[in-house]
Amino acid sequence: MARPDLLKEGDSYTFRSYFEMPYETDEILSAFDVSLVSKKLSLPRTEVPNETVESLKTRLEALLGVVELASETARREIMVSPVLTQVVLWSGSRLRIEYPLVINEQLKGKLDYLVEGSHRLLVIEAKNDDLSRGFTQLCVELIALSRRESTQSLLYGAVTIGNIWLFGWLDASAQTVYRDTSLYSVPNDLQDVMEILMGILSADQLATA
Repeated sequence: MARPDLLKEGDSYTFRSYFEMPYETDEILSAFDVSLVSKKLSLPRTEVPNETVESLKTRLEALLGVVELASETARREIMVSPVLTQVVLWSGSRLRIEYPLVINEQLKGKLDYLVEGSHRLLVIEAKNDDLSRGFTQLCVELIALSRRESTQSLLYGAVTIGNIWLFGWLDASAQTVYRDTSLYSVPNDLQDVMEILMGILSADQLATA
């Protein structure tokens, strides 16, 4: 349902602003004429050798035994960065951290992580363990990125609180965000997460909903 009163004319909004709004994801997206579809997505995958994933999994499990993930910074440095740095090394992609993006007064801020491969994968962590609002912020960031990358019709993203990952993509041509109904746990589902991340970065074909 459209919320014409959601964005005030003349006001300034950062990506974080949308995380803090008390509205549902579909209501916020409607302000940008974008719709939301939640379903089981067929995400691209690339096979990753099990033994290489097991090494990282063992390290993450060990860290969880000695580090308290009580803050956003702790989750990002202990659980998210090791996964992404391994992915970019394997895929030959480029990792940008705290990447500034300004489109207009309604679409601006910093992307926690931007991985640049054959497609763009945006990953943010959900503040306060809130995946739902974290995904809302992710959606707005994907919309902003689509305004800059006009040649890319499909932009992938993931939101994570460190031990849980949620994937989705924006189909810019259809003005629709697709949100996966599956959640992936780390370290338990690390193999799945790594194969999906690698698949997105190396996919020759665009995904279809």
